[in-house]
Amino acid sequence: MDNSRLFLFAALVFVGMLMWQQWQADYAPRPVTSSELTTPSTGTDQQTDTITDDLPDQADVVSGSASSVTDGPPATAATQQLVRIDTDVLQALVDTRGGVLRSLKLKKYPTSLERPNDWLELVHSDTDSAHILQSGLRNKEERAPTHHSFYQAEQLEYEMAAGQDELSVPLRWSQDGIEVTKTYHFKRGNYLIDVNHRVDNRSDQDWLGSEYRQIQRTRPLETSRLLYTYTGSVYYNEETKYEKVDFDDMEDSQVKLESTGGWIAMIQHYFLSAWIPGQADQNLIYTIANTKRNPSTYTIGLRSQNLLVPAGAGGEFSSQMFIGPKIVSRLEEISPGLELTVDYGVLTFLSKPLYWLLSWYHGFVGNWGVAIILLTLTVKAVFYKLSETSYRSMAKMRKVSPRLKTLKERYGDDRQKMNQAMMELYKTEKINPMGGCLPIMVQIPVFIALYWALLESVDLRQAPFIFWIKDLSVMDPFFVLPIVMGISMVIQQRLNPPPPDPIQAKIMMALPFVFTVFFAFFPSGLVLYWVVNNTLSIAQQWVITKRIEATPAK
Repeated sequence: MDNSRLFLFAALVFVGMLMWQQWQADYAPRPVTSSELTTPSTGTDQQTDTITDDLPDQADVVSGSASSVTDGPPATAATQQLVRIDTDVLQALVDTRGGVLRSLKLKKYPTSLERPNDWLELVHSDTDSAHILQSGLRNKEERAPTHHSFYQAEQLEYEMAAGQDELSVPLRWSQDGIEVTKTYHFKRGNYLIDVNHRVDNRSDQDWLGSEYRQIQRTRPLETSRLLYTYTGSVYYNEETKYEKVDFDDMEDSQVKLESTGGWIAMIQHYFLSAWIPGQADQNLIYTIANTKRNPSTYTIGLRSQNLLVPAGAGGEFSSQMFIGPKIVSRLEEISPGLELTVDYGVLTFLSKPLYWLLSWYHGFVGNWGVAIILLTLTVKAVFYKLSETSYRSMAKMRKVSPRLKTLKERYGDDRQKMNQAMMELYKTEKINPMGGCLPIMVQIPVFIALYWALLESVDLRQAPFIFWIKDLSVMDPFFVLPIVMGISMVIQQRLNPPPPDPIQAKIMMALPFVFTVFFAFFPSGLVLYWVVNNTLSIAQQWVITKRIEATPAK
């Protein structure tokens, strides 16, 4: 196999991979929505079947479904209000109806560089799009607040003062002698939030109930046309490890899985929201797809085992939720396996060390663009000998290409004699026809792994490089890097032996133009990697080619 064919094959495989990912994003089956959605009432705590179908089954219910259970009469005369919380890194809104986290903005992650005070709202609740975190309690006698029940708030504004390391936000609910205090605990500089349900049983009967925690969201309104990254739910435990459950999977079948420890999450490009129970706790992982709503909602949740709170006693449920950027080092500290939400795909075992090395370089130079250059240099150095073997083989093929053309003219359509003459020529010149292919084939998985490491790195989001490149996660605004990459591809083709097939030669001539247009819409950090890689390859190949051409022919 000559190198030009291998290059064409590798390029088509790479483009095909991106096209397949985007096809799945664009044309995967979508649920049929219904306009018969019943909107929850805001004036009463009475619930109907149409709005309690996002509740999990109770832990001690053997038959029946959650949608057939109502939430009971109103606990207290209360109105729906929003409690605002401000910390140094978060701005959140908690709804007194259910104590639901309705909104959460990340103060260190603006939506764009041009609008630094317009923070990314990762958790949101709009008419056409939602991503919210819910939690509540289930009890057979309905003496427990779900995420549809009303709480009372002590105040509607909380702000973390200078020098304050923690901020607690309590919400209270009571009914029939059962008092529940739901408390959010925020910490300075932290995206990890502690959530507790304290149950005080002041009645004359024992209380038996479970806690559930869930993440509910709609399908994303839009996805990248070129760069597909997974958006959907995932879960992890030590038995099943890391599993994805996309929106279509939820519609096809409901997940019900007994689990020890682990976590559940909704992930998207660069960010995630997750519920993390105690790692010794027993929970049921479940999913709910509600296609009767418009838009449809998809829920992944955890339900605990029952907790017995005797009359006159108290008990507590504790969990954590993480809502923030997918920074590997931080996720590794929080819970086992949580770093896997940085989704490198099947090449995780290669992408993780490459990202670690990228971060290590950034720690020295303080610039992610320079770190990408240093990482590319390192990868090229590791594969220097393999590349040298490949380029040496290509240079020899290039050197004998005029003689191969003569052989083709001499033998015409007699392919048997032509192949015999070619083998004799290769033997005389000590050329291995596969010598240019195998070394490159070995490197392809590493280059793809590096591509995913750069694509999934939230550190590149809004990270500047030089001059006109202010954000390595978006396309080059002046298309300088894509044009340079296209030029480098033309130079590489000039150094390679010409394709023997005229049609193949025309395709190879068109590839630089096609890839220039294609990469014009890629994040500049990825294009920078390709430019540096091509430039280093050209330098190495040029030196080797000149040496081979200077060697006298045998």
